[in-house]
Amino acid sequence: MALEYSSKSELGSTAPAFSLPGVDGKLYSLDHFKNAKGLLVVFMCNHCPYVIAIHERLNQLAKDFSSKGISVIGISSNDPNYKEADNFENMKLTAKDWGLVFPYVFDESQEVAKAFDAVCTPDPYLYENVNGEFMLRYRGRIDDSWKDHSLVKEQSLRLAMEDIAHGKISTREQIPSMGCGIKWKGMTPKK
Repeated sequence: MALEYSSKSELGSTAPAFSLPGVDGKLYSLDHFKNAKGLLVVFMCNHCPYVIAIHERLNQLAKDFSSKGISVIGISSNDPNYKEADNFENMKLTAKDWGLVFPYVFDESQEVAKAFDAVCTPDPYLYENVNGEFMLRYRGRIDDSWKDHSLVKEQSLRLAMEDIAHGKISTREQIPSMGCGIKWKGMTPKK
């Protein structure tokens, strides 16, 4: 498990287009969320200990903010040839086991992860819908204690989501997220 940190992204940049299959059999694109006030895109996977540690918090954010007009989508871009746990069938099982209340989609080509400049899992991007375009308002950590929820003092992502829900542009510090590096095609699995 190699620790990676998300890269800095230009706030105000627009979300790259995508069209990806979900574990629920539907196809998802930005157009699917056109009526949302905001959209949280999270690059995640099934096996990463960082994602496993925060998946309940992520699910709670999706539940808490759906009524405030902010949607959530999880994208797995990991190469299943690197780690079989990340294949599409296992994504379906993980979504069910974790009780995910948001779409979980597969970026098999990894083109979407590259377009977003995603680096690790989890890697969250929070967008505000501005006249039909999703503008990046926050890219950073979920909170200040990935491993132990009881030690969280600042819920950074939740605060940024509240800003969007209340029509404010977040001026919060963008502290990078951290997690396992995305498993790119061609990488050799570590023994």
